[in-house]
Amino acid sequence: MFTGIIEEIGTIGKLTEQGVSATIEIKASLVLEHTKLGDSIAVNGVCLTVTKLGNDYFCADVMAETLRRSSLGALKKGSKVNLERAMAADGRFGGHIVSGHIDGTGTVEKIKPEGNAVWYTISASSEILHCIVEKGSIAIDGISLTVAKITEKDFSVSIIPHTGANTMLSLKQPGDVVNLENDVVGKYVQKFLSVKEDKKTSNIDEAFLGKYGFL
Repeated sequence: MFTGIIEEIGTIGKLTEQGVSATIEIKASLVLEHTKLGDSIAVNGVCLTVTKLGNDYFCADVMAETLRRSSLGALKKGSKVNLERAMAADGRFGGHIVSGHIDGTGTVEKIKPEGNAVWYTISASSEILHCIVEKGSIAIDGISLTVAKITEKDFSVSIIPHTGANTMLSLKQPGDVVNLENDVVGKYVQKFLSVKEDKKTSNIDEAFLGKYGFL
């Protein structure tokens, strides 16, 4: 589990494609402290398992499903990425519950400065937008952010200077693709409601079961 509070900006050293999957090497320093093989590190919000460690880098395997659902396949040598180690049990919970399991991607549509903040408007699929609520949480490239506005086709967040200075979001331009993870609580609520709704519209009721000998 992660919090969406980025610890460090890393650099892609190598990205080796292996058929429909890939292996990546990421240059880093802070997130390597106390990290061991098998630990989890979120890379642009995607939970990856450390498979190799060096003095200034770590490696991870990226499966085909991850490449399909995220923007990791577009990375190349020299690309910058947001990094966060899995949350320690005794750590502070500064963001929100982030699993590192990407729901899909969005596209930066507009960037507009306002005072000391910067507004980012991001378009996304209806499936992702359906789970977003105003003032709720969303992870953008692994960054825990609060949704300030939402429409039928996009949502907006307002970024403070600290977030811009310590993440890769400040380098994004209109047209860039970002990884999105909805708030897990909202996803569970949607699932429960859809199951309840399915039961409401079902033709199977107590009378039906009695008619055919099940009661």
